[in-house]
Amino acid sequence: MMNESIKVIDTGYLYPGFAASFLMLEDEDAVFIETNTNSAVPVLLKVLADSGRKAENVKYIIVTHVHLDHAGGTSALIDECRNAMVLAHPRALPHLINPEKLIKGAMAVYGADKFERLYGRISPIDPARIRAMDDGEELVFGSRSLRFMHTLGHSKHHFCVYDSGENCIFTGDSFGLCYPVLQKGSRPFIYPSTTPSDFDPDEYLKSVKRITGSGASRAYLTHFGPVDDIPGKADMLNECLFKMKTIMDGALSTGYSGEELDDFCNRKVKNFFIHELASRGISFTGAISHFMGMDIYLNAMGISLAASRKAGLK
Repeated sequence: MMNESIKVIDTGYLYPGFAASFLMLEDEDAVFIETNTNSAVPVLLKVLADSGRKAENVKYIIVTHVHLDHAGGTSALIDECRNAMVLAHPRALPHLINPEKLIKGAMAVYGADKFERLYGRISPIDPARIRAMDDGEELVFGSRSLRFMHTLGHSKHHFCVYDSGENCIFTGDSFGLCYPVLQKGSRPFIYPSTTPSDFDPDEYLKSVKRITGSGASRAYLTHFGPVDDIPGKADMLNECLFKMKTIMDGALSTGYSGEELDDFCNRKVKNFFIHELASRGISFTGAISHFMGMDIYLNAMGISLAASRKAGLK
């Protein structure tokens, strides 16, 4: 049974069961972990109110990294939570203080119109309300200690948060994606997020090992929710990472660049998902195909970019 001190909040981003935020409760105080987008802020505040707390009870707002499905709502949420401090990776601070580069990068991926629909206005955050958390740094919150662990591979500005109170760890995208809708086959399916712009399979493998070594009995994934059997999930995730690395190495060997390279990676990543789902008895059709569309595109683009960099093209 999940402890009531941690609440999983479905933000409603894109689809149900796609992106979560988390609310941690200690006495009268509260912590949000992940903010999703501006559209999620009313949802987060309602869950907070339903728990019997007010916005002024929020002490910390933690973002595992500044990709906008994790941190896009931070400026809007902290405007509501006047006593809160944002906790982030040291490399993430410049993007929270001045989100211009982050916005331009996301617009390049999604286009201006889709960016506006998904994320809306993202404002700068007062530097006085942001605190960088170093690797291994611990923070006391009520009866529990929160330990921050820098985890590369998905993003260079990513950390995970180990919670001593529930012996659990909040992993952002460093322990992959495990959507409930894809767990209805013959066996579970967890796979890495290889999105632009920092995918590094070797560093990702190190991060998975570090998460497993934390001793946590449960991981809370932003995509999506709690998973148990961390060693077993890690084995599956590592297998998928090796396959993503194989796609990247194959992309390098083609000599392709630009759209040809993107198309090659997209075909390979899509075939990977079709095969993995079929092996579990899940057909890649209809709603499943639609649900997976964004991940396939973004994962392929991340692999293509990583291959381009290795080839010296970018």
